[in-house]
Amino acid sequence: MNYTGVFPILATPFNEDGSIDLDSFDRLVGFMGDLGVDGITILGVLGESNRMLDKERESLIARAVAVTKGRTRVIVGASHPGTQAAIGLCRMAEDLGADAVMIAPSAEPVPNEGRVFEYFQKVAAAVTIPIVAQDHPASTQVHMSVPLLLRLIAEIPGIACIKEEAPPTPVRIAALKQGMQARRVPLLTGLGALYGFFDLMAGADGFNTGFAFPEVLMAIERAARGGDQDECYRLYAKYLPLIVFEQQPGVAVRKELLRMRGLLRSAHVRHPGAAIGETAARQLREIVERVLPGVDITRPIQA
Repeated sequence: MNYTGVFPILATPFNEDGSIDLDSFDRLVGFMGDLGVDGITILGVLGESNRMLDKERESLIARAVAVTKGRTRVIVGASHPGTQAAIGLCRMAEDLGADAVMIAPSAEPVPNEGRVFEYFQKVAAAVTIPIVAQDHPASTQVHMSVPLLLRLIAEIPGIACIKEEAPPTPVRIAALKQGMQARRVPLLTGLGALYGFFDLMAGADGFNTGFAFPEVLMAIERAARGGDQDECYRLYAKYLPLIVFEQQPGVAVRKELLRMRGLLRSAHVRHPGAAIGETAARQLREIVERVLPGVDITRPIQA
């Protein structure tokens, strides 16, 4: 697998009673495939993976693989505080036909980078599909140094990509690009594309994030890859109000926007997560109308 391009993180749709809405999930997966994204990631932070039962995870993975039919690559979030449990989640994804897994370390009472390295090493030794190593201290409370990330790349062949989400991301991406010597892997940026332009200019190879307009990210990445910095910046600046508004804590805003796009039947967030409030929903509608006046957002937009 070549981990360059755009790999959207998918939300997990729920019915109002909290059960999984598989029809909306099918629609969401199919929409991404029709856009021509380079792959999808399910059961990430946006996918509310920490609120899932194992049997629900199994159902979603199997469904994603069945719907994509090999047309779109499927990456499965499989992080867990316990190494053995993470291995079990990764093996589940592998057995069900996933193309790769994404894992991140969990905080320990006494931070220890050696233990973090062992976590990735042990998981990689237990599976045959590639690993996307996620560096996202906002959710993990683990701060991985650049030397540690370079060691992961150099010493663990199973790690095929780094998802860099530790601010300042442009600085870290540039340092990783410079530091990779014997072995190089793609670097993807996340954080809702908040620093997307700057990350691409620093050398990021694409996006792995949940912004509700992945076709916009595709256009931004395409401009960057083609060396058109002005067009890349123009697109980034145009959609920045939406990017910023989406990047509020929780997943409610993004799920509501996906509902507005006709991809989710409901924007329900599993408890204890909170649904979008009335004020935020009104502001979101106003921002969409300002950024995309008169545009039917239920259809793929021309960025």
